Amino acid sequence: MSDADFDVEYVERDERSARVLIRGLTPAFANGIRRAMIADVPTFSIDTVRFVENSSVMFDEMIGLRLGLIPLTTPLDDFEVGDEVTLALDVEGPATAYSGDIESADPLVEVADDNVPIIELKEGQRLEFEADAVLDTGKEHAKHQGGVSVGYRHLQRIAVDGDRGEFDEDESQILRGVVETPEGDVVLTDEFDNDLSNRYPGKEVSVEDVPGTFVFHIETDGSFSVEELLLRAIDSLEERADELQTKVTV
Repeated sequence: MSDADFDVEYVERDERSARVLIRGLTPAFANGIRRAMIADVPTFSIDTVRFVENSSVMFDEMIGLRLGLIPLTTPLDDFEVGDEVTLALDVEGPATAYSGDIESADPLVEVADDNVPIIELKEGQRLEFEADAVLDTGKEHAKHQGGVSVGYRHLQRIAVDGDRGEFDEDESQILRGVVETPEGDVVLTDEFDNDLSNRYPGKEVSVEDVPGTFVFHIETDGSFSVEELLLRAIDSLEERADELQTKVTV
């Protein structure tokens, strides 16, 4: 599927999350994009830890598990799957060791959040280690999933069917997310407290799914932007489709 086959619109976005409207998708392709964002787009994650000293109250293995969950910036154009980057930390108590205390041998690969607590060290305790972060995909391990929250649903279209009857009860009509209004505008339902009766007082309204149009909610762990996650996922689907076509036609 080429870029000309579908239309992408960012309804809402910030540094790490977005609601993205994509028109012209089949349900299967929409689910393929979701799965690719979770499993196919690689990220750096700490994989091997060499402890120089750990006199904290936690075992090495427990700290290693925590380290593997710390997001690392991942410039995919500069690395390939399997590449490694060395990291190091040396903190002595009394202090809390944070992710921001981790130093990287490569300035392109650093912690995405500085304030993730690793361990609280008491007087006389010390944590020192070297670690290797490896670039791999979520299909190999969940710690490599840069898309920490990815979901989608049909865009829903509102239709005003007429005035509500004089004696009809004024019940709330809760609808959360993104909708298309009768005027063709795409709006967030929190603009009217997720209640259609606030936007269309006194009106009977109906809601239906818009065929081939999906709203994705995407949140990353900071390894890269939402835009890059989405584009890389689509690229991975196209690459697999091209590979399959080549094998079928040979």
